[in-house]
Amino acid sequence: MNRATKLEPRIVTPAPSLASILHHGAVKGVTGSCHELRIGPDGILIDCGLFQGAEASPSGMADAEQLEIDFPIDHIRALVVTHVHIDHVGRIPYLMGAGFQGPILCSEPSARLLPLVMEDAIRLGFTQEPRLIARFLDILRQRIVAIPYGQWHEVELTGSARLAIKLKPAGHVLGSAYVECRIRSNGKEQRVLFSGDLGAPYAPLLAAPKPPYAADVVVLESTYGDRIHANRANRREQLRETIEHALADRGTVLIPAFSIGRTQELLYELEDIIHRESRRRRTDSGLRWEDLEIIVDSPLASRFTATYRELLPWWDAEAKRRVAQGRRPLAFEQLTTIDSHEDHLRTVEYLARSGRPSVVIAASGMCAGGRIVNYLKAMLGDPRNDVLFVGYQAPGTPGRDILEHGPRGGWVELDGQRYTIRARVHRIDGYSAHADQNNLVNFIRRMRHPPRQVRLVHGELEAKLALKKRLEELAAGMEVIIP
Repeated sequence: MNRATKLEPRIVTPAPSLASILHHGAVKGVTGSCHELRIGPDGILIDCGLFQGAEASPSGMADAEQLEIDFPIDHIRALVVTHVHIDHVGRIPYLMGAGFQGPILCSEPSARLLPLVMEDAIRLGFTQEPRLIARFLDILRQRIVAIPYGQWHEVELTGSARLAIKLKPAGHVLGSAYVECRIRSNGKEQRVLFSGDLGAPYAPLLAAPKPPYAADVVVLESTYGDRIHANRANRREQLRETIEHALADRGTVLIPAFSIGRTQELLYELEDIIHRESRRRRTDSGLRWEDLEIIVDSPLASRFTATYRELLPWWDAEAKRRVAQGRRPLAFEQLTTIDSHEDHLRTVEYLARSGRPSVVIAASGMCAGGRIVNYLKAMLGDPRNDVLFVGYQAPGTPGRDILEHGPRGGWVELDGQRYTIRARVHRIDGYSAHADQNNLVNFIRRMRHPPRQVRLVHGELEAKLALKKRLEELAAGMEVIIP
């Protein structure tokens, strides 16, 4: 839909209010997602995520106060997980530590992926003791209830009201879902929808989200509420051009990416680019695309990628066709994975001095830690190299600083030391796993019965205000709230 498209206003019919919504995160920014649906004496949580970047603290790490579960949980009957990114699930250990003993409801792919995420989070934030980690994971697996997409699941409440939830594919990462909540009490019914993070149409590996028939209230993410992404053909061409620069000057393209979702989507697209371009004998630089090495430097990303391959039934039709043709989108010939820390350090040193044309994908996605930091320290000062951002960079993170100051030859602070940025810096928003403004507007517009209220969360204020303005044009009487 074009920005200038004129929409016919629609009338919103008020619905009975059988529930209230409380927000325990992702209100002032895009991280720490945690929302409560209160129904009489009972409640459920939708996500329980970690704060990151400036939303956490000046250091970019959540402090003890933000990790603490500072709201009552005795009445919480279930936790619903929309997807397994850390800003949506990172506080689950603290929730369980605070006494939560209810079920953790999620999609079938998320049920496979969540223990992997939590194992890594426990190692980084709690303990390296194998026995304690194993005990936590055993308890977690016992609590997880996998719900097939599209099926209603009853949640036990102590009061007289009845609650059922339904998960629908959100197209954000494998297993991601938006949550429909159906509340019935005294012959009345209300539908509340929590979007989680919605994906963009035509994302690699995943089908685009389809909105429901109706909802009374929608809690909607707004990460890119003020931005329009490039289409898939354009963003793939941008990716190809950036990588061809690495072939031309024998540099390295560094891509900070979270271990789950973005990494696998990038591998899928890189395999396709190499598949197409290898038909050409040489690039302009005289090198072949087959000479390009794709390196995933993250043990966690490697485990996620292996699990993604096992979850083939949840891939979209295009991806399944490629597999049927004998291609291996997530395990192709040019792909190398780095596991041990020693191999990681050797790879950083080798690439920094060798001039081997390479693409390195490493966590963390906002450069606030992880193996990408060592690559940045070694390579930011060399103009042969490129840094490519394909996801949102929260204020206060090194990734945001590189993005803002890199094009002007500025510097970034990494582990307390300043590093001059001479590498070229790029951003391709189209590879964001988040829906853009048009996608978010269309998600609401394409409901046959528009909601009476939309609550905008999970975005910076400018993005929320821009999205609020667009949404208010859709239907007469629809209330758009920024909590």
